[in-house]
Amino acid sequence: MVLATNIVRRAGSANYSVRKRMPKDLWQAFGNKLIWRSLGTPDPEEAKRRARRVLDELDREFDDMRARTSMSEHDIQEAVWSRYNELVDADERFRQDQPDGDDLDEIWRHLEAEFGEFDLQAYRIFETIRDRIEHDQAERAQRLTALKIGTSRGDTQLVAGAVMKVAKAKRVALPKGSSDYKKLAQGLQRAELEALQRAQERDEGDFSGVPRDRLVKPPVAAPAAAPGRSIPALFERYVRENPKNVKPDTLAQTRMAVKLFIGYVGERSPVTVIDKLRVGDWKDLLLRYPVKAAETKIFAGLSLEEIVACNDALPEEQRKPPISPKTVNRYMAGLSAFANWLVPQGHLPANPLLDMFITVEKDTSKPVFSTEELTTLFSSPLFTGCQSDEKLALIAQPGNLQIRDHRYWLPLVMLWSGARPAEIAQLLVKDVREQHGKWIMHITEEGSDDKSMKTKGSMRVVPIHTELVRLGFVDFAKAQKEKGEKHLFPEAERNSRGQMAAKFSRDFGRYLEKVAIKEGRGPSLYSFRHGSADALRRAEYLDEEFAMILGHAKHTQTGRYGHLPEGMLRQRVELVEAIAYPGLDLSHLYPATRQGF
Repeated sequence: MVLATNIVRRAGSANYSVRKRMPKDLWQAFGNKLIWRSLGTPDPEEAKRRARRVLDELDREFDDMRARTSMSEHDIQEAVWSRYNELVDADERFRQDQPDGDDLDEIWRHLEAEFGEFDLQAYRIFETIRDRIEHDQAERAQRLTALKIGTSRGDTQLVAGAVMKVAKAKRVALPKGSSDYKKLAQGLQRAELEALQRAQERDEGDFSGVPRDRLVKPPVAAPAAAPGRSIPALFERYVRENPKNVKPDTLAQTRMAVKLFIGYVGERSPVTVIDKLRVGDWKDLLLRYPVKAAETKIFAGLSLEEIVACNDALPEEQRKPPISPKTVNRYMAGLSAFANWLVPQGHLPANPLLDMFITVEKDTSKPVFSTEELTTLFSSPLFTGCQSDEKLALIAQPGNLQIRDHRYWLPLVMLWSGARPAEIAQLLVKDVREQHGKWIMHITEEGSDDKSMKTKGSMRVVPIHTELVRLGFVDFAKAQKEKGEKHLFPEAERNSRGQMAAKFSRDFGRYLEKVAIKEGRGPSLYSFRHGSADALRRAEYLDEEFAMILGHAKHTQTGRYGHLPEGMLRQRVELVEAIAYPGLDLSHLYPATRQGF
C-alpha cells in the first residue's frame, strides 16, 4: 500500500516512524528541527492508523509550546542573578589566569630560549602576555559605556543574544516586543552593568563589592545556602567545588550517574547508603536497564526498578536491549568520582566502588579509511553537490547544492592535519593566519570564552598543508574575514553537554552508511585523525616526533599564544607536509575545477 511521505522506516529499524517539522512560528524558541516518533509496528496499515493519533498528539504539544510565551517573575529573577554570577565568575577566572612576576620571568626566559636574546618579536609576544589585563580593562570600559547608553535609552540590543539563550534554555517563545522580553532583557543588561562595575572595583583591589541594583539579586525562592546531608544536597556541593576541575560534560555525566543511583535509593537517603551492598544491587539493575529509557514514553515517571520491570514485561519484539557493560562502567565511574570526594569530607569511610567495575575487553582497533573509501567519500554529494543541506537523506543524493560550511571542511582539515573535530570547529577567523610566510592554524582556547581544549598541551600551532591551500581553505578563511565573521565556522554549535560539533560527528557516521562506505561498525569522523597519524608513521616519523602536531605534547607558551620561531615552524611544516595518501586525488575539489565556492 502507499504510505504518506512522513511515515517511513528509519535506518536499522523494522518498525515505522512518523515525522513532522517543528512549526515555523516556534523556530525562534525551539529551533527548526524534525520531530520523530516511533509507531511501534512494522505493519504499514497499522502504522497509517497509529500515525493519525501521534500527529494529533504532536499538534497538541505544539499548542502547549505556543502557550509558553511568558516567564514567571522567579524565572526572570533567576536568569538575571545567574547572568550576573556567570560574568563575575568569568572575570575571576581571567584574573586567576594572569601571570605574576615569577611567571613573567619564566615566560621571558622561555621566549629568550626560543627566539634568542634581545629578539624584538620575543619582546612583542612578552608584551602581549604582560599587558592582557590592560587590554581587558580597555575593552570592558568600552562595553560599560555602550551598556550605560543603551540602558538609559531603553535599548537592549546589546544583550539580544543573551535573551535568546535564556529563552531557549527555558523552552519559552518570547515575542520580542512582549513585556516579559523587555523585563528579561533589561534585567540581563543591568546584571552585566553590575558585573562590569565589580570588575572595575577589582581593578582597584576591592573584591568586596555586591550588586547595588535592586533588580540584580538572588531569586526569592532560591534554596538555602547551608546544604543538608542527603545525596542530592551533597552532590550539589561536589559540583560547586569541582575538586578535579573537570569539564562540564564530565560533570553532566557524573550527574546522570548520581541521578540514576538516587532513582534507586531515594532522594532523601543519606550518603551512607552508598555501600557495597546497595551499589552491587544498583549495578545489577543497570545491567538490565534499557537503552534510551529517558526518551521512551512508557517509562516516563517510573523509578529505576520500575523501568527495568516494565521493560522485562514487554513482549520480546518490543523489549529494548540493555545498555552495554561499558556504559554501566561509565555510570559506575561517575558515582565513584562523587564517592572519592565524600571520603575526605568525612561522609564515607571508603569508596565502595573501587573494585566493583565490570571487566570489559578493550577494543584497541582504530578503524581508518582506505584509499578507495576516501576516494568514494570525497566524490560523494556532501563534497561535490547534493539535493539539500538540511535532510541527511538528501545530502547523500547528487544535486546542484554546494555545502561549504563546517560539514565540508572538518573532514578535509582533519585529513591533512590530524586535528580533533572540536578543535577545528571552534577556530576563530584570526586563528588562521600567516607566520614567517607560512599559513598556520592556531589551536587554542584563547580569544573566546566558549573555547575549550582537551588538555593544556592540546594548544598548538599547526601549519596548513599545501593540499588544504589548493583545496581553498585559506581562501575560505579570508572570505569569512571579509564578511566580518568572528568564528571560522559560525554554524557549528555545541550540544547541551558542551561538546562542539557533536551533531555533525553523529550525522557523519550516518552519512557514511548512506553512501555505502560502512555498515555497522567502521570508520567515523575521528578516523581522519587516526589516518593522519598512520600517514606520519608511513613517512617514518616516530609518535614522539609528531606528538605536538596532534596535540599530545606538553604545555608550552608558544602553543598557548601561537608564536613560533621560524626554525621551529619550518620543522612543523616538514612534518605536516609528510602527511600523504598514495592514490588519493582530490583535484576535482580544487576551486578552479568546481563551481559554487
